[in-house]
Amino acid sequence: MDGIIIVNKPSFWTSFDVVAKIRNLSGVRRVGHSGTLDPMATGVLPVFLGKATRFVKYFLDGDKGYMGEMILGVKTDTGDVTGKRISDYQSIRTRVSENQNIRISREEVEKVFKKYLGEIEQVPPMYSAVKIKGKRLYELARKGMEVERKPRKVSIYELRWTMNDGRISFYVLCSKGTYIRQLVTNIGDDLGCGACLASLTRTYSHPFHISQALPLETIVTLAKIGKLSSVLISPEEILEELKKVR
Repeated sequence: MDGIIIVNKPSFWTSFDVVAKIRNLSGVRRVGHSGTLDPMATGVLPVFLGKATRFVKYFLDGDKGYMGEMILGVKTDTGDVTGKRISDYQSIRTRVSENQNIRISREEVEKVFKKYLGEIEQVPPMYSAVKIKGKRLYELARKGMEVERKPRKVSIYELRWTMNDGRISFYVLCSKGTYIRQLVTNIGDDLGCGACLASLTRTYSHPFHISQALPLETIVTLAKIGKLSSVLISPEEILEELKKVR
């Protein structure tokens, strides 16, 4: 069994968990994925089976699209709601609204969001899989350690948002390697109240879209009835199509 399955990764599964599950369901030994997703995140996770694993390298550098929600007024050590709260400005969070008690205007939010369009530099968060001297940052962070990280250049091509009662829903189209939790943290700091990521869905991982992604429950069912191969995508065909549109 060779090909790509586009999985809609469930929340609180690691990307490795998904790979292990599909390896078990398919009976294929060689299984891998392109583009790790945080455990909390959901959405597009391309999983490669069998001979298709040779093509993973061609799908690592594409642009990514995400839909998410941030909570204003709350900062955590991980940058998302799964972490330990390090500040909580309840008065700010509950008073962000469209009435006369507004504390953060839409003009302020718009100005901050525009700041992050284009090529920017990001410092990888401590809770990330980046390796420094052979150690992943999240391993050091769990031990209470913090180390110096060098900023990296990334590009944000599109950034849209709506705000309601202290929460901002947003869409971002960005280059590979962009840390959305760090983007949310930076936006919250620039607004002066802090922010953390409440939810995140990857809607696009070039060239795959969320509309192609299958829930894990569907994949389990297909495997049980012997139809898993019916949803496999040929990496060669995808790459050939991409050549045509260049």
